[in-house]
Amino acid sequence: MKCFRCWLDKTEPNESNRTRSGLFLGILPRKCSIFKLFLTCLLLGFLSMLWLQLSCTGDVRKQEDVPPRQSCPPAPRTVYEDPSWGPHRLALLIPFRERFEELLSFVPHMHQYLSEKKIRHRIFVINQLDHYRFNRASLINVGFLESGNDTDYIAMHDVDLLPLNPNLDYGFPEKGPFHVASPELHPLYHYKTYVGGILLLTKQHYELCNGMSNRFWGWGREDDEFYRRIKGAGLQLFRPTGISTGYQTFRHLHDPAWRKRDQKRIAAQKQEQFKVDREGGLHSVQYRIESRTEVSIGGAPCTVLNVLLECDLNETPWCAFN
Repeated sequence: MKCFRCWLDKTEPNESNRTRSGLFLGILPRKCSIFKLFLTCLLLGFLSMLWLQLSCTGDVRKQEDVPPRQSCPPAPRTVYEDPSWGPHRLALLIPFRERFEELLSFVPHMHQYLSEKKIRHRIFVINQLDHYRFNRASLINVGFLESGNDTDYIAMHDVDLLPLNPNLDYGFPEKGPFHVASPELHPLYHYKTYVGGILLLTKQHYELCNGMSNRFWGWGREDDEFYRRIKGAGLQLFRPTGISTGYQTFRHLHDPAWRKRDQKRIAAQKQEQFKVDREGGLHSVQYRIESRTEVSIGGAPCTVLNVLLECDLNETPWCAFN
């Protein structure tokens, strides 16, 4: 109280008080300096909070016209198949090598897409581990042999092709091979004999064709040879009808600038690529399973088969680069 009265006193302090003055330019006696320091700090704190509030308000007003940052799309929920969906189960066979960013999009998308269509399914990623050139056909043969007895039809499915139209048919192709990615719908390939991208077959029909040829190392031509096998087996090829989305029916993930295709033709491969393989096929594929792993990608279950293919350099020397 004594100090407080001193602060309120309007009289001029004497000379001795000036000599004993503490802080703040001698205005206060030393014994009153702590009290005024407290009041000063309180005032500064209040002014700081007021300035901060005004600054934040100004920032908000400046950013009112800025669109909000888009959040990441929600991960697809894991859907467990129901026996009421039907008696058939699809083995989705994905020949694969090193295209992990595409796989991360593909597996969750296909699991949700097929589940919404009530298609019972299992997803198999057949991953080629060896140092030979990529062999899509052989990997599909391996996937067929390793897919188990609980699936009765297959989809030969490229990892970079995502179906967008819910009206596409992925059901059991009882009448014959069903080419989902038909030339009228595929964003890149439009010739009449094209059967690549996505092709459904019953396991019985795939056996009847003796699977795919194992002679096609590198990219391309194996599906053209398989078209001839379909015709040679006396099977009728079916394609979608009534799909109005045209070339927007699928999303194509492949970036040719980032993932260059192995299109080189080495030595006798240039002549061999147009021939029909009348001997080799499903039961002549040579391979070893390095590991078999059940994984979940984005909540979607799949089976990864790590595969080592074998190559007879006398038969197909183009399986490896010199």
